Amino acid sequence: MGRVNPAAFEHPPFAGHALLDSGSGEKLERFGEVVLRRPDPQALWSRRAAPEVWDGADLRFVRESDRGGRWEVGPDAPEVARKSAPEWPCQFAEARLLVRPTAFKHLGVFPEQAANWRWVARARASFEGEAPRLLNLFGYTGSASVLALQAGYEVTHVDASRTAIAWALDNLEASGLSRKAMRLICDDTLAFVRREVRRGASYEGVLLDPPHYGRGPSGEIWRFEESIAALLDAVGKLLAPRAFVVLSAYAMGTSPMALANLLAELEGGEVEAGELALPCEGGGPALPAGFCARWSRDLLSAP
Repeated sequence: MGRVNPAAFEHPPFAGHALLDSGSGEKLERFGEVVLRRPDPQALWSRRAAPEVWDGADLRFVRESDRGGRWEVGPDAPEVARKSAPEWPCQFAEARLLVRPTAFKHLGVFPEQAANWRWVARARASFEGEAPRLLNLFGYTGSASVLALQAGYEVTHVDASRTAIAWALDNLEASGLSRKAMRLICDDTLAFVRREVRRGASYEGVLLDPPHYGRGPSGEIWRFEESIAALLDAVGKLLAPRAFVVLSAYAMGTSPMALANLLAELEGGEVEAGELALPCEGGGPALPAGFCARWSRDLLSAP
């Protein structure tokens, strides 16, 4: 099966983001010039920063029900955070990723994925000739897609949400790329992958960052526990002789070993697995932010 390492993957420098503190069920982060305070069920420990630091957040998420909440603006918040629909850029490497606070507390940028963004960029050196083809499934707002384009991949980005597809287009433009720089598909992920198999398509890289539950554009149901094995089986039929797969999972009853066991069913290759985690700028505890497994076959060297 290859090696399984349950430790956290190394988090690279991220100029546009910092975890300032966490604890008591919340996290305090800086995205660009804005400091945000929002819930995080993994932050079970005590806070390190003083109460006035937390109270000074520019935006604070207040949960109103299990269906969402609202953002409260702090008295000293910058102008970009005061707009009725706030938006501002967050820089990682050469990408400018647009932050948009939503009623579901998400921002459109998941900084823990920076570990995978860097890994994919380094894996590019294993492929010679034409740009390697990368398929980003559940691509959401396109952070990974934009960075893969900038690293030299030919990218196909798939998501079931038209809102997410539009956001990915905006991230392309914000990063100085053409809105036609990648192939954008609004479709059910499994249906699209199976069609690609029938077409005889192949990819050197596949990224999967699935939700626990979701719906396709035609009402298709996605449940991680029921759907992931069939999806990976289909993905395996798309992989080029030299290829990699990165699988992430959030907020669900799984583990790094479970993800590694799933990827070990792909033909050949090596598997490594672990946690994604955000280091704390002030030296406090790292914040766990999901599990990840990476499968690779015949890469020139471990990126």
